[in-house]
Amino acid sequence: MRHALALAARGRGAVEPNPMVGAVVLDAAGAVVGEGWHQRFGGPHAEVHALAAAGERARGGTLVVTLEPCCHQGKTPPCTDAVLAAGVARVVAAMADPFPRVAGGGLARLRDAGVVVEVGVSEAEARRLNAAYLKLLATGRPWVHLKWAMSLDGKTATRAGDSQWISGPESRQRVHELRGVVDAIVVGRGTVEADDPALTARPPGPRAPTRVVLTAAGRLPDRCRLRDTARAVPVLVFTAAGNEGRIAGWAEEGAEVVALPAGEGGLSVDAVLAELGRRRMTHVLVEGGAAVHGAFLDAGAADELHVFVAPLLIGGAAAPGATGGRGVEKLVAALRLGEMTAAPSGADVYLHATRTAGGVSS
Repeated sequence: MRHALALAARGRGAVEPNPMVGAVVLDAAGAVVGEGWHQRFGGPHAEVHALAAAGERARGGTLVVTLEPCCHQGKTPPCTDAVLAAGVARVVAAMADPFPRVAGGGLARLRDAGVVVEVGVSEAEARRLNAAYLKLLATGRPWVHLKWAMSLDGKTATRAGDSQWISGPESRQRVHELRGVVDAIVVGRGTVEADDPALTARPPGPRAPTRVVLTAAGRLPDRCRLRDTARAVPVLVFTAAGNEGRIAGWAEEGAEVVALPAGEGGLSVDAVLAELGRRRMTHVLVEGGAAVHGAFLDAGAADELHVFVAPLLIGGAAAPGATGGRGVEKLVAALRLGEMTAAPSGADVYLHATRTAGGVSS
């Protein structure tokens, strides 16, 4: 099962909004005779690849798979049909699939056909692997990654706004790799005005993320790289109802402008995520700045953090930090992170943490 989970992870960025799935086939004597993973959205599932590789050697053997085989006709035929046709005697699944058209039906069909079924092997690891898929199914909201680079004293720019570059080239390359596997990159108006970012993955990854800009007031630069490239790479601008006209020029040049509810603190983060979830976006990367990061933290919407700490001391009370917003008054209310790791990234340190230990955030 550990090998099947490693195979499944190879589909990251290529299969979403489908889950990552890996499969291994053992013959009747217990030898590995086939393996596979879900390689791209709309393509054959992991079980089909693994069973095809095993051929007749699968008959009487065991299929080890990280997620319950599907039992419905989607973009591909039901995997349960392939399992039964292969003559597999036993199926070991890490977890059931909560997708409504499966939801235990695949396992039940296999049991009814006389296949021995076991569920729950390495389930925690399987849930961790597909936490974003599970969250989208359960809440209709995508998995939210927050990313920033900062100095050792927690500054993301100097008091004059100079921020390029705090992190080193190795860290920036990691960010480009992350961009290449997400569905959207979110920034606020301040980042567009200060940095004029392109928000693309260089070199391109398996996904080409939509660039998302939040501006409740509907105020953005007349010219910038996002607007100039909106016809080539999608740009989605969220603004408060009634302010769409202020950025009509962006729409005329290819950006999609969508009005959302807004309050005193700006756009509703939940409304932003609900709209992205409606578009079946699974992973969303929030790149800031501080006000946007703070808004997502205040809304309890951060699932995973990517923080690059550079060996710099910037100082200055007026130099910005990584997060703004209201924050918390008492430490007991602070967001507690699990599974935090630290790794070298050139001269920097890359800190990675998730909100929960392998579950779906609330």
